[in-house]
Amino acid sequence: MASISVGVDSQQSTASAAQSDLATKAAKLIARAKALGIADKDLNTAGYSVGPYYSSSGQTIVGYRASEQLQLKWHSVDTVGKTLDALVQEGGATNVGVSFGLADPKIGQAEARTLAIADARGRAQAMAAAAGVKLGQVIHVSDLTFSGSTSPVYDIRGAAPAATQLPVGELNVTVTVEVDYAIA
Repeated sequence: MASISVGVDSQQSTASAAQSDLATKAAKLIARAKALGIADKDLNTAGYSVGPYYSSSGQTIVGYRASEQLQLKWHSVDTVGKTLDALVQEGGATNVGVSFGLADPKIGQAEARTLAIADARGRAQAMAAAAGVKLGQVIHVSDLTFSGSTSPVYDIRGAAPAATQLPVGELNVTVTVEVDYAIA
């Protein structure tokens, strides 16, 4: 699946005007997302802020900026480029980012874990044979997997309306295990 981050912002002379303008822009973006088929459960607010912005000297408030960032789950990765185009061109999104992941990572991780443990056993058997001993029972198994990801956010204001191309390719699932064996 694709995790799409989209946002809108507004700069106005007062905080109230920025917030009001932002509400209009956000409503348009949310309506477009829903029209594309994004379910309510797959649409979350990732951030919302209203605050001053200052002159170049940093001394004087020259206006207020309001921004809202949404996190969307898109289950059809083959059409994510068209979806981004629609969110920008018809929904008014100005800050856009996308990352790819598994809808159910547990299945891929379970398979990777099985392969990692088999690889650990093969390596341990090779080391035991080289040392002239036999491999014994498993004493301890640890899953040292760290899963974290980052996704960039791009400001695309003023971008040309060419079709967005986002090749998906392969998704690698990495599992790190530590297996301790007894020597028989």
